[in-house]
Amino acid sequence: MKQIYQDALEALNNHQVIAFPTETVFGLGVFYDDEEAYNLLNQVKRRREDKPYTMMLSDVEDIFKYADINSKYLPVIKKYMPGSLTILVKCKDNVPGYVTHNTGVLGLRIPANKEALDLLKYVKKPLLVPSANRRDEKPALNNVEVKNIFQDEIKVVVPGQTCQGQPSTIIDLTGDEIKLIRKGPISLEELNLALN
Repeated sequence: MKQIYQDALEALNNHQVIAFPTETVFGLGVFYDDEEAYNLLNQVKRRREDKPYTMMLSDVEDIFKYADINSKYLPVIKKYMPGSLTILVKCKDNVPGYVTHNTGVLGLRIPANKEALDLLKYVKKPLLVPSANRRDEKPALNNVEVKNIFQDEIKVVVPGQTCQGQPSTIIDLTGDEIKLIRKGPISLEELNLALN
């Protein structure tokens, strides 16, 4: 696999879009601080302008480099990350404005899937990662589906298979209580229990 990670790193350094498996669905990825690649990702996804991308990290400790989080939510983060959870948090100044659409709110996720984590550790920088699909279409669940959807628009596809095919639970942690934004594998009830 090391060669494919090397190829992925080279593609990312050349402002290109890569694809890789996560435990939920296949994802597309670009370096979070590469505006040229970000614009290409929008093109490839045919993305609506009002939807920011999630930033994917390899380690829980990295969250605090990019976000300010109310300490009462740390039990939720410790219990469910890595995993099928995306948290919306207030970001620090080191996150470019285009990443959050100048809202100051950032979506963060740490995948539990080995290929995704290994890739993130190898490239040593967070990626902006939407699901691997065109706008309003179903996400790809394996590398063959990615190739069928995007042909040669994606330079490197890390092979693999996703497990559940259900996108992550999204919660907003910017306020005084957990707010469910998108239902997923982890319920709001489970998340609130982790706080107690």
